[in-house]
Amino acid sequence: MNDSVLTTIAITGFGIAFFHAAIPTHWLPFVLTARAQRWSRPKTLGITALAGSGHVLFTAALGLVVAWLGIALSDRIGVWFPRIAGGALVLFGSFYVYRQLTGHTHTHLHWFGAHGHEHTDEHKHAHEHKHAQGGKPSVPRRHSDFAAIVSLLALLTFSPCEGFIPIYVSGVRYGWRGFALLTAILSIATVAGMLIFTFLALTGIEQIKLRSFEKYESGVMGALLCLVGILIILFEK
Repeated sequence: MNDSVLTTIAITGFGIAFFHAAIPTHWLPFVLTARAQRWSRPKTLGITALAGSGHVLFTAALGLVVAWLGIALSDRIGVWFPRIAGGALVLFGSFYVYRQLTGHTHTHLHWFGAHGHEHTDEHKHAHEHKHAQGGKPSVPRRHSDFAAIVSLLALLTFSPCEGFIPIYVSGVRYGWRGFALLTAILSIATVAGMLIFTFLALTGIEQIKLRSFEKYESGVMGALLCLVGILIILFEK
């Protein structure tokens, strides 16, 4: 087995997980909810980390199934497995590149459109109420913290990082050692990425055009998966 290939897989996996965590769907809901619920920054970051951990666990559970099946298959077909795994990665990557070229990029922004609209309507209502009553605008009643937190956890937990599953496929030749390494990388990159971008938004740097990450996510992930697949076919024996 070629450890340099595992290093390349690990670096690629980190890039994919961090890049995936940078898209607004992984930090914008926490910022909007924190403002609506008037959460402190530490509380918001703690909830973000918790949701990110759920996101990682669900993705790792899927990766565990992939690794278990892949390791069993690798023992049976031996030398042919790198070629099959590499070919599968190239196919996965080509699919993501096709999605990019056809405009079907990964996005969940429609989940939050209603949230943002509701926030705007509340602000407008409060502003109108101020003028009507000649006093201070009424502050909208906060929804239950429990409901808000559960919604955020469910949103991320049951939406796995689909781009990382092929990375688990590429690490099958390295057995459970490879699975553990890739899961650690997934955890660090995902949670760190979510915390970094949530923190930046909370401190008023949300003006950075981070939606470009989401716009090109499929293309970048597809290119990286194709590259790893080709490396596995060429150098794994």
